[in-house]
Amino acid sequence: MADNKNNPAVEEAEDFITLEFDDGTEVECSIMGVFEALGKEYIALVPDDESGDVYIYGYKEVNEEEFELMDIDDDEEFKKVTAEFDKIVEDNVAN
Repeated sequence: MADNKNNPAVEEAEDFITLEFDDGTEVECSIMGVFEALGKEYIALVPDDESGDVYIYGYKEVNEEEFELMDIDDDEEFKKVTAEFDKIVEDNVAN
């Protein structure tokens, strides 16, 4: 992702998080950024496995040091959120 200091739609972050899936698999991810779509906040995570994948979850800040990730279960919501994410990435690449 290009430098997003001029784009308030994505908050820049360089933190890491470990995701644990239902099967017990753990994946270390860097936090690409938090963005808004459909009036909610979402987070984009990049796994540290060189796959080029991006994981997108619902995001809810609990306090300054804690946040929750929420699965996006609705297919239509997921399509709209990924479209907004793609648009943000394209806008950042163009700048």
